[in-house]
Amino acid sequence: MQRRPRRNRKSQAVRELVEETSVSVKDLIFPLFLVDGNKKKIEVGSMPGIYRYSVDTMLSEIESCLKLGIKSFDVFPAYPESLKDSQASESYNPETFYLKGLREIKKQFPEICLMSDVAMDPYSSDGHDGIVKDGKILNDETLQVLGRMSLAQADAGVDILGPSDMMDGRVGFIRDLLDEHDFKDTSIMSYTAKYASAFYGPFRDALDSAPKFGDKKTYQMDYSNTKDALIEADLDVEEGADFLMVKPALSYLDIIKLLNDNYSLPIAAYNVSGEYSMVKASAANGWIESNRAMVEILTSIKRSGAKIILTYFAKEFAELSQ
Repeated sequence: MQRRPRRNRKSQAVRELVEETSVSVKDLIFPLFLVDGNKKKIEVGSMPGIYRYSVDTMLSEIESCLKLGIKSFDVFPAYPESLKDSQASESYNPETFYLKGLREIKKQFPEICLMSDVAMDPYSSDGHDGIVKDGKILNDETLQVLGRMSLAQADAGVDILGPSDMMDGRVGFIRDLLDEHDFKDTSIMSYTAKYASAFYGPFRDALDSAPKFGDKKTYQMDYSNTKDALIEADLDVEEGADFLMVKPALSYLDIIKLLNDNYSLPIAAYNVSGEYSMVKASAANGWIESNRAMVEILTSIKRSGAKIILTYFAKEFAELSQ
């Protein structure tokens, strides 16, 4: 008898019967960029189809996404230089537009899952994820700022905090602080394996948050290494994380699988700005077909073990799935 695997590929109906991995809108978190002001919708030049929104236009965008089945959103703040300082003090100012915006979003749409970003770089005049002294990033001093930021975001109604800073001990520090202040139901999705990657450029354009000197290699991970991901994951699990995230996704599918194979917590992956922009630039030149590439990329991330995918393709995928 000759085996003929092609029999299971002979039609779309048969292929769907034997399909092992599929992506659902329910798997996706849509990152959004918030700016101060009103009636603003400003396209990010390096991310076609992605915009910076003021809170009023963001509410409209969220409403349109809900109609497509998207229920989870990660909101990032884009601050002008005039509001930045070396201590990221605007991050926990209760009157800052970001916290007021998060509060309004949750008020208008209590049913959504709202995620936020916990890191100093959007608010820092240095553009780094920690307090800088003599050219070095101070770990433990940074935790104090991250703690205040986390409490302020939890108080604004955030469901999931996303510490993206890669400071040592920050998950445990934030968890203890949240529990102490009766935010026991606020979850933590730790950026467990966040690599020092070339794929973050368009995101930094969107937030104007590039470091003013040096790079982030003393705290973000070396892309040559895998064992560091296990070390970081062990610590995050011990410190009370609810989800473990790998960032970026596409060049780190092996890391997603590694964490999924070794930990029972849900694994998230961030399909980052550079990965999105590569597809858009190639499609604009007629080199690839955007929708096919999008679905293939998201499926590969899901196949590698990610239960949750943060992706700028979320709305396009949802529209395609209608």
